[in-house]
Amino acid sequence: MAPTDETGQAAPHAPLSGTTPPDRPPAAGAAPGARMPRWLPRAMVLALALVAVFQLGSWAFHQLTGLLINILIAFFLALAIEPAVSWMAARRMRRGLAAFLVFIGVTVVAAGFVTLLGSMLAGQIIKMVEGFPGYLDSVINWINAHFRTDLKRVDIQEGLLRSDWLRGYVQNSATGVLDVSAQVIGGLFQLLTVALFSFYFAADGPRLRRTICSVLPPARQAEVLRAWEIAVDKTGGYLYSRGLMALISGVAHYVLLQALDVPYAPVLAVWVGLVSQFLPTIGTYLAGALPMLIAFTVDPWYALWVLVFVVIYQQFENYVLQPKLTSKTVDIHPAVAFGSVVAGTALLGAVGALIAIPAIATLQAFLGAYVKRYAVTDDPRVHGHRRTADRRGLLAQVRRLRARRAGEAGSGGGQPEGGEPGVGEPGVGEPGVGESPRRPS
Repeated sequence: MAPTDETGQAAPHAPLSGTTPPDRPPAAGAAPGARMPRWLPRAMVLALALVAVFQLGSWAFHQLTGLLINILIAFFLALAIEPAVSWMAARRMRRGLAAFLVFIGVTVVAAGFVTLLGSMLAGQIIKMVEGFPGYLDSVINWINAHFRTDLKRVDIQEGLLRSDWLRGYVQNSATGVLDVSAQVIGGLFQLLTVALFSFYFAADGPRLRRTICSVLPPARQAEVLRAWEIAVDKTGGYLYSRGLMALISGVAHYVLLQALDVPYAPVLAVWVGLVSQFLPTIGTYLAGALPMLIAFTVDPWYALWVLVFVVIYQQFENYVLQPKLTSKTVDIHPAVAFGSVVAGTALLGAVGALIAIPAIATLQAFLGAYVKRYAVTDDPRVHGHRRTADRRGLLAQVRRLRARRAGEAGSGGGQPEGGEPGVGEPGVGEPGVGESPRRPS
């Protein structure tokens, strides 16, 4: 009998000497002899490395966003002053000294404008504070007269001084002073950074171009230099044309404000000129709000006159002045300019609004050389008119159809007088020339 184990089942036979035991069957779903590919660990390590590099690059980009924006502003500012620096350098002046003189001039103009505007605002605030008790008395008298109350200014002042709202406002203002101070210091640091990079870009422009071109093949070097030249022309032309229009706008508004005897007429004129030109389409109306407010304090009718003048001057600028000054520098459709400003504001804020138009003008001029253009056909539909030839042809076809129907009706109307067919005319039932015989109905 075969040997059995404790469970009562037959025990397997021991293998005979000199023979190998049979292999176990492969597990379900696994191919015989399957192993991990040698490239899989390397691919996994490479994927993890790429993810880590991407995360590190994203973190670094977000940390350096402020610096990159400052460099972008500095680059466009350097492009704007490039023509002036090159003109002075062509007169045998060192390029660094020329860039320094241009920066000194721009700084003096900007500082003078900020000082005048700040003095105007400070004077208006002082006048409002000094006249606040009189305004408060007039409001209290009006309320007492119309609502039969017995309010007094002293009671109102004591109530405000004892109110929790005023205490909370003072505390928040005290803590907000530190935030404002930090923002002012940060703004000064950014301004210094932009000025420093702009000076280096303007003073070492040729060296920067040589450095960039040294790592490119000759064909690419020509494209880079051409793009750089277009950017200089468009950016400088945009700023210079806008500066000229700002000067004209400032002089025109100064004459109006001085004629109306509005205070701070020079500062308001400079404000209107700068804001109206460097914020396209809506800048004129935004800039005109401050002179209207100041004129309203003098006489409400003066504010109306300022509004009428702003609207009329805007139309004159859009249809007469701007096409003549910007046709050779920045020729962009107003809708494209407005859309570029909106897009630049959404991407970079106020900085994007300032550099959007020269950037779009540069891109448009650079791509214009690579777009193949053809002569436009002489078709009225190009100018928005319908084709007169088609209408004339349609009318001619209608007239011919009517004449044919009238001829057919006249030919089948009977015989001429005398009861006999006329000479050269087909008789009844006889087919004419070129007509097929008619079948009897």
